[in-house]
Amino acid sequence: MSLQTETLQATPPTSTFEKLEEKQEFNWRQCWYPVTFVKDLPADRPHGFSLYDEPLVLFKDKDGQLICLADRCPHRTAKLSEGQIIDGKIECLYHGWQFGSDGECLHIPQLATDAKIPVNACVPSFKVVERQGMIWVWAGEKETAVDEIIPILPDLDKSGFVCADFILDLPYDQTYLVENVIDPAHVAISHNGTRGGGNRKNAQPLEMEVLENSVQGVKGRWRGANKSNEAWKYIDFVAPSLVLNTAYIEKKDWTFGLALYSIPLGKGRCRLLARGYRNFMTWGVKLRPRWLDHLNTNKILEQDLPLIAGQQAEIERLGRSLKELYLPLKTSDTLVIEFRKWLDKFGSSLPFYQGYSTFKNVENDELNSKPILLDRFSRHTLICSSCNRAYQVTNRVKQSCVGVAIALFAIAILADDSRIKIAAISVSIAAIVISVMVHTLKTHFEHSYTRH
Repeated sequence: MSLQTETLQATPPTSTFEKLEEKQEFNWRQCWYPVTFVKDLPADRPHGFSLYDEPLVLFKDKDGQLICLADRCPHRTAKLSEGQIIDGKIECLYHGWQFGSDGECLHIPQLATDAKIPVNACVPSFKVVERQGMIWVWAGEKETAVDEIIPILPDLDKSGFVCADFILDLPYDQTYLVENVIDPAHVAISHNGTRGGGNRKNAQPLEMEVLENSVQGVKGRWRGANKSNEAWKYIDFVAPSLVLNTAYIEKKDWTFGLALYSIPLGKGRCRLLARGYRNFMTWGVKLRPRWLDHLNTNKILEQDLPLIAGQQAEIERLGRSLKELYLPLKTSDTLVIEFRKWLDKFGSSLPFYQGYSTFKNVENDELNSKPILLDRFSRHTLICSSCNRAYQVTNRVKQSCVGVAIALFAIAILADDSRIKIAAISVSIAAIVISVMVHTLKTHFEHSYTRH
């Protein structure tokens, strides 16, 4: 006892702070999680999602207020997200039970008019709010929610900034997504030749520094080692849902940021909500259609997707710690390892995680199974309002062009006037060409990018 006391008395204040911080705990229930962008929330139907495999449903009531309930009807456990919205209430399509904004049951068709609705015929509800065009859900009790800790971007509240938003579901755990986006070293190789991506000629050792590691997350910075006096770029992991990349050009007062939000949908599933923002060359963001931007963004992320899914599958197959499996370099992997060590230190409350030295509930029940990568339509187009609309338009245009081509070809066959024949055939061919072009565009909303 006396030896421990002497050691503490001789410890510098910074070390004492570290020891106190070790006692801090991270509680994933006491956090906000991003669900979707407001612009991507369906206007007239429920939006089902999950948080660590806990199914939830999001919708708006008749006053336009956001509501989040457990996605489970108390009658016979059918999914409410498969139901419909009637007068601001969500209705289970199995037997028609309806629920209000606090999860209370308001109507049971099979119940006699003079009978009371059972007290336990209710659905757990969660606090949900909108901030900066994103929808956030609090994982714990409503009364414990702290709105001030939502990780918003202060720059977006300033004049002159614009942002571009992108949403994507991914077939691997959230921690692997965070590892991927906190790693600047892979960009030059994995995204070589992609617009807005990298160039393998720029692959080099990096100077990397950890500025802070606390229960709130990890702060770091990096720059290329081959160029002297290169400006630092900053990467912050804000637990549990944000990796923020920022760069500044002070002489011109230019700021660029890439906010990579994510939500752990469940084991082997997560959702990325990416938001790029800046206060220079804003005309491109304003003029370019969102769906057109997404074609390239999908390609960039799909270059990493099979690599990360395969990485997770192999780590789970081996069943060993990353400390045993990884061979990290200080000149490329410093922030990645720091994030995994953060999980070692603060991740014990999580339902599952893969730290650097420790892990929890990550066993793969189907060893050696090939990861299910899904297609672009399932991962992105279905949940992105802009790409979904563009996809529907291309589908209709294609069908219309095919119909016009067939009709004009029939007219050409039946017409006696050679001029009418030529005109009909010419327009028919043009319609076919347009149909082929539109079909090609349509496939970009359906199929993933492949390297080969």
